[in-house]
Amino acid sequence: MDEPLHQPHDKLFTTTFGVPENAAAFIQATLPETLTSRLDWSGLLPMPGSFVDSRYRRSHSDLLFSVPLEGREVLLYILFEHQSTRDPWLSLRLLRYMVNIWDDSQRRHPDAEKLPPILPVVLSQNAESWASAPSILELLDIPEDFPDEFVEILRRYVPDFSHIHLQLAGMDYEEIPGTPAGIYVLRAMKAERLGKLLDEAVWDEALMSATPRDLVMMVLRYIQGRTVDIESFEAKVEGIRNTRLRRDAMTVAEQYRQQGLQEGLQEGLQ
Repeated sequence: MDEPLHQPHDKLFTTTFGVPENAAAFIQATLPETLTSRLDWSGLLPMPGSFVDSRYRRSHSDLLFSVPLEGREVLLYILFEHQSTRDPWLSLRLLRYMVNIWDDSQRRHPDAEKLPPILPVVLSQNAESWASAPSILELLDIPEDFPDEFVEILRRYVPDFSHIHLQLAGMDYEEIPGTPAGIYVLRAMKAERLGKLLDEAVWDEALMSATPRDLVMMVLRYIQGRTVDIESFEAKVEGIRNTRLRRDAMTVAEQYRQQGLQEGLQEGLQ
């Protein structure tokens, strides 16, 4: 069966940021210090399952973590968007996912008297910065000429919340925070959306050397699988100075070339 088009993004994201160290380093740098200073990031633990609706799984991936807060639990929910257009209904979907997470928490802790707070973080792999998604209140069909007092009263009865929206389009390569592995992967994802996977920022040997070998190989396969021609890919590989990195990259390039030859042979037999 053919691999779904979204799977390379999904696998790269979940493999990288499913590692608590990578997730913690990236998210810590984006949350207010007042909040991060009270959370015990050394106790960050991944939680099982996905809460994304089945109809959105071609363009979204998610990860859920628990993090200790002075004897209590806070849940960190990261939704990764690898779609090409802005979703105006994002807040509504986030609300649904958060309710599902709380339902799951109740099943896990049936004797709990309160729910854990959820910190929702959205990471977008977009080529251009988008305006923030409308809030729940902004999605409601309320005439603009209604008095403010009416809207304020209505606000009391409408679930409303904020989320942290991180956009790769709004970050320079050098501004992406995190561990070397996290930075390396996010640079590749940012470059993929821009069609610039051969940029030097993606082939930073210092980052590549500090990233686990299996993940480097995964990123290289991600690069060669995103419509980069074999000649350009091999030329980039030959410029790698680090012997081990160059050898690993050559392995991917050879697999890429053999795959192309095999596909050409099959086409010739048809």
